[in-house]
Amino acid sequence: MTKRIFRSIFSVSAVILVISIGLIMGLLYGHFGDQLEKELKQEAVYLAIAVENDGVESLNRLSKTGERVTLIDEDGTVLYDNKADAGTMENHQDREEVQAAQKSGEGYASRTSATLGEKTVYYALRLENGQILRVSSTQYTIVRILGGLIQPILLMIFLMLILSLAAAFHSSRKIVEPLNKLNLDDPKMNDTYDEITPLLTRINKQQKTIREQLSEAKRQQEEFAIITNNMSEGLLVIDKQTEILSCNTSAVKLLGAKKAVTDQSVLTMNRSEPFRKAVEGVLKGKHMADFIELEDGVRQLIANPVLEDGKVTGAVLLLVDVTEKMQRESLRREFTANVSHELRTPLTSISGFAEIMQDGYVKPEDVKRVAGKIYDEAQRLITLVGDVMEIARLDEGITEYKKERVDLLDVVEDCKERLQEAADRKEIQVEVIGQSFVFETTKTILEEVVYNLMDNAIKYNKEQGKVTVRIFQKDGEFGFSVKDTGIGIPLIHQDRIFERFYRVDKSRSKEIGGTGLGLSIVKHGVSCLGAKISVDSIQDEGSTFTVTWG
Repeated sequence: MTKRIFRSIFSVSAVILVISIGLIMGLLYGHFGDQLEKELKQEAVYLAIAVENDGVESLNRLSKTGERVTLIDEDGTVLYDNKADAGTMENHQDREEVQAAQKSGEGYASRTSATLGEKTVYYALRLENGQILRVSSTQYTIVRILGGLIQPILLMIFLMLILSLAAAFHSSRKIVEPLNKLNLDDPKMNDTYDEITPLLTRINKQQKTIREQLSEAKRQQEEFAIITNNMSEGLLVIDKQTEILSCNTSAVKLLGAKKAVTDQSVLTMNRSEPFRKAVEGVLKGKHMADFIELEDGVRQLIANPVLEDGKVTGAVLLLVDVTEKMQRESLRREFTANVSHELRTPLTSISGFAEIMQDGYVKPEDVKRVAGKIYDEAQRLITLVGDVMEIARLDEGITEYKKERVDLLDVVEDCKERLQEAADRKEIQVEVIGQSFVFETTKTILEEVVYNLMDNAIKYNKEQGKVTVRIFQKDGEFGFSVKDTGIGIPLIHQDRIFERFYRVDKSRSKEIGGTGLGLSIVKHGVSCLGAKISVDSIQDEGSTFTVTWG
């Protein structure tokens, strides 16, 4: 801006300088013209006196280098000329200045001389004898005037240019200085040119609008960041060059990346082939969906292109952790297969025994034994169906359990009483150690957990064994443990005993009527109660299951 103002001021100064010099030269030219006419008139008067006194001989003494002097007769004949041969000169009767002098006594004229070839000023004076005395001089042109004044003019122009440059530089800085010091953050506080007050007012209004828009944009950005960063799903926004525009924390975690850097390719976050193909496909305008297998699980990737005027400008990628879902589906398929197998076995036995009885192949003395087999298999089937229904109920959360204050000791004693007959058949001693402990929980689920653990401790115990149930409270934790002196669980099986239908010894489980769902029910129940379960077992020595809260 300073340069533009400087150029403008300097240009105006230069134009003014040129115009001023032109006017001055015009005035000088006019002044010189008037001065020349006065000088010619004065000289003509002096010469007229000399001619009238001494005759034409007085003119012979005139120099040929000064003004031109011509004596003209009444009829226009040239009698004398100090710069030309009068005899060869044409009649001057038609000359403007001569005609004017004959009429009024004097006359002026200005024209290019045919004799001298220069612009000449003429003054003619009528003498008493009627003759005309004419004095003339070459008039200087503007060029000749400038030629004579060239040095002072050039000097003046040089000085004026320097002054113009200095003035333009100083003025431009003075003009711009208040503008450079404008406080645009608060335009109303500026004390500067009145001419820019409307501009400052508009700036102030625009700044207010911009601040409001920025505030709203920041608020929306913060809301978007809060929403996306609290999503369990991963969200990625990329441009058509695969560079990351936006990425939430879940996306970084789900892709197994260390961090996401904007303006970097999204392919640096995961280099698996499914992810790369999905990115390439979506940037071609295709809807993409695929699964990505990582070390810690499976991710479902859904990618949609972003279109503008029919052209792909980017893409939105959504990542969902489907590990648990896939595991659930796998477990459900396995569960269905196991249920089918487990149901088929007792049903096959029941059907087989019933068929041989129907065909009369059973002796009368064996009817009771065969009927007992049918009864046992039916009871096994009823138990299995009950456990399956319980598992389904826990999985789906169908039943709403209300919490209440429950005495853990009372629950253990009640389960002991219910299982006492089964314990007596194997001559197993059941001992309860601990004091009354009341807490808020779901009684129904707690009873199921305690019952199943104690039932397993009796079923898988040795003849004349022992089951010890201990209630404890220590260091902010409380709970109970069920210890038996049974067959124990080999170390290689301990991580899988809570899986559905998993049996350490399938033949022994069938002998005692186990369904393979008891510990799965326990695990689900413990989870619903907000507790933890652990197992400590030594093969052929026994097992201890511990449930803790806190």
